[in-house]
Amino acid sequence: MKKTFVLDTNVILHDSTCIYQFGNHDIIIPITVIEELDRFKKGNRVINCNARDFLRSLDALSSEKVLNGGTRIGPGQGKISICLEFKLNDIIQQNFKDLTSDVWILNTVHSITRKYKSKKVILVTKDVNLRLKAKSIGLETENYNSNFVENPSDIYIGIQTVENVDEDLFESVYAKPYVIDRKMLIPGNRFFANENIILKNGSRSALAIYDKKSETIQRVMPRTCHGITPRNAEQTFALNAMLHPGIPLVTISGKAGTGKTLLALAAALENKRFYHKIFITRPVVPLSNKDLGYLPGDINSKLDPYMQPLYDNMSVIEDGQPGTGNQSGKFRKLLEDGKIVITPISFIRGRSIVKVFFIVDEAQNLTPHEVKTIITRAGEGTKIVFTGDIFQIDHPYLDSQTNGLAFIIEKMKGESLYAHINLEKGERSELAELASKIL
Repeated sequence: MKKTFVLDTNVILHDSTCIYQFGNHDIIIPITVIEELDRFKKGNRVINCNARDFLRSLDALSSEKVLNGGTRIGPGQGKISICLEFKLNDIIQQNFKDLTSDVWILNTVHSITRKYKSKKVILVTKDVNLRLKAKSIGLETENYNSNFVENPSDIYIGIQTVENVDEDLFESVYAKPYVIDRKMLIPGNRFFANENIILKNGSRSALAIYDKKSETIQRVMPRTCHGITPRNAEQTFALNAMLHPGIPLVTISGKAGTGKTLLALAAALENKRFYHKIFITRPVVPLSNKDLGYLPGDINSKLDPYMQPLYDNMSVIEDGQPGTGNQSGKFRKLLEDGKIVITPISFIRGRSIVKVFFIVDEAQNLTPHEVKTIITRAGEGTKIVFTGDIFQIDHPYLDSQTNGLAFIIEKMKGESLYAHINLEKGERSELAELASKIL
């Protein structure tokens, strides 16, 4: 059955291309949403850019039909139309005293549902509270899930353990050229490209990685990067992937204290001679829904509260003093010379990033559309590293199924230009590890 979807503002701010995700079904944009987008179109945050992109796209589609039956979105697509306000319905007026934008959107959906009884009308919103309100008055509603991971608890971890490896074969991993044929290991075993492998023979173990092009298992050896030595197998795998010249895209997931950001910074500094610059960024999730503009000072002062964890990790690398946020010495010199650039993600939009080591911290607070925007900025010789915890989301409209980091892991696994490692063991302190497990 053909459906009619009514879009909430947050769906458009989440994904400016959302109207192309509904196939041959029709889309209605309430005039209230257009008014809200007008308030969001100014600014440098990603949602501001999305508001502007959507309005431009809608303007390009607009004709006299946009207010009279709708205009076709494209070949094989449904129609899109802007809906003017209906008279406030009695059931809406009785149950919602404050006439907010959400209430007017509910009124539009309710009125359309009553006016066109033969149509299946569905409100699409990422606001769980609005979905509950819609259901309370008998309206159909859905979350916007164009890109989502079906079961985050079973997501690809990038590491596979192979037990009971033949002793002679196991010994060959320790002898030059430290390479064995995958088919000699386990004939029917499946490995993804650049998947990390723990080979076990009794109480002994060896670390390796699968090279898809040569179909070989290659030994991975621990390396110290800029004074940081990996403390476990997962950290060894992570550093190896970030230092590997043939893997331009790496994701590192894990709970707090597993060393994700520290390892990424150490790898960037270790390999800085191969890149023009090191870009470091993290999503700016405004405190109490207030934008950067509410904070005092210039852009650097505004960013400091959000970027302080990066400075703390730099201090560990440089001085071995965790938590001081010290920017002295070599790190400060690199900042002053522009070799290290700390910037909000919204400033990356529209740029072509060539020969840059690009670290995106807290990537779980990005949308799938945002991570795609970042990756498509990558020019020749650029390496991008996303770090984060897919189960610790600060973004109001994202969760473990719809965040950008989980989306990359699910979609990119098996690609020869990509590697992923999930860090499980906390290395911050015994207390931090205990708290992470039981609290």
